[in-house]
Amino acid sequence: MSEHFRVQGGARLVGEVDVVGAKNSVLKLMAAALLAEGTTTITNCPEILDVPLMADVLRSLGCEVTIEGDVATITTPAELNHRADSEAMGKLRASVCVLGPLVGRCKRAVVALPGGDAIGSRPLDMHQSGLRKLGAHSEIEHGCVVAEAQGLHGAQVWLDFPSVGATENILMAAVLADGTTVIDNAAREPEIVDICVMLQQMGARIEGAGTSTLTVHGVPELHPTEHRVIGDRIVGATWAFAAAMTRGDITVRGVDPKHINLVLEKLRTAGATVTTGENEFRVVQEGRPESVDFVTLPYPGFATDLQPFAIALSAVSAGTSMITENLFEARFRFIEEMVRLGADARTDGHHAVVRGVERLSSAPVWASDIRAGAGLVLAGLCADGATEVYEIFHIERGYPGFVENLRKLGATVERVSV
Repeated sequence: MSEHFRVQGGARLVGEVDVVGAKNSVLKLMAAALLAEGTTTITNCPEILDVPLMADVLRSLGCEVTIEGDVATITTPAELNHRADSEAMGKLRASVCVLGPLVGRCKRAVVALPGGDAIGSRPLDMHQSGLRKLGAHSEIEHGCVVAEAQGLHGAQVWLDFPSVGATENILMAAVLADGTTVIDNAAREPEIVDICVMLQQMGARIEGAGTSTLTVHGVPELHPTEHRVIGDRIVGATWAFAAAMTRGDITVRGVDPKHINLVLEKLRTAGATVTTGENEFRVVQEGRPESVDFVTLPYPGFATDLQPFAIALSAVSAGTSMITENLFEARFRFIEEMVRLGADARTDGHHAVVRGVERLSSAPVWASDIRAGAGLVLAGLCADGATEVYEIFHIERGYPGFVENLRKLGATVERVSV
């Protein structure tokens, strides 16, 4: 039995959407629970496929994990299994974030190379280099990252690129290391701040969260805690783009608008009226959006995760847009599917030029990753006729209740089983 979405074009999305915890945060917070013996509780968890997959990874390491609604309860034993090579590891990229906690707590780790979205090369060189600076020996052997240390010590770590994953792994190893670690050119994403807040609640000593320099003073041990996941800024921004593309009116609650300042400013430039409040915002688009250029960059720049929505918006805007992708080369696979829908788009290296058309045309399309899948559904809302979107398991890895929210906003979308 396979499933796909059938999306009827022509809807103007109007209404309210509540956004829950961030996918790009909750999985890392679950991994951080490995650092302390006892029971850690994480609330506001999104009900997406990746959460139970991460739970399986933690169970393979010896943890007891229960998930009830939006609450994950993780009981970490005194003695952890240091081998993270279960089948679940190959299904999500974020599983590699157990590397830092295992090295920090067990002083050794065997972590299977992760799977996840097909968006381009994401090597683990910086993860390994950072752990080596802390005193670990790390190599790739038989499809696994193998790291071992007699003991970890503080160090000066410079990242060639502000990698979120490398920052997280080095940070989580450093909190239990002897001495002080300074991570320069660290990632600055709100999800990094979220994990720093949780680690501080557990007893870690961290300075500089949200800046490009993290200073970590190692402590002998951490203790369990309860932590609420921040709202998912990528999901919130998705609904913002949905309002602009469908000339709609959507209020989004549960996301700090400061986390997507640049996105909202781009939509204002496209002609939308944007108002913000505490942990909510509203996007209203009365007429056809105007073309806007986008350049993906590390936070606080325009997120690469939102590049498919930038292309989809450009495809129905008045004028010509240029989208520049600086992070993941395979993200432009999305354009091949947009062309099926009648988009006028061309790529040249890491640039794409999109000339807007008044209306797209329905066609069968295939999602290559989470955001591409959601982008294709939104594009289908701007097409004539019914668009069928396949490989929808990608979408459900990142968007809880996606179809239900679309219907609540006025879209005609159905799940079709074949």
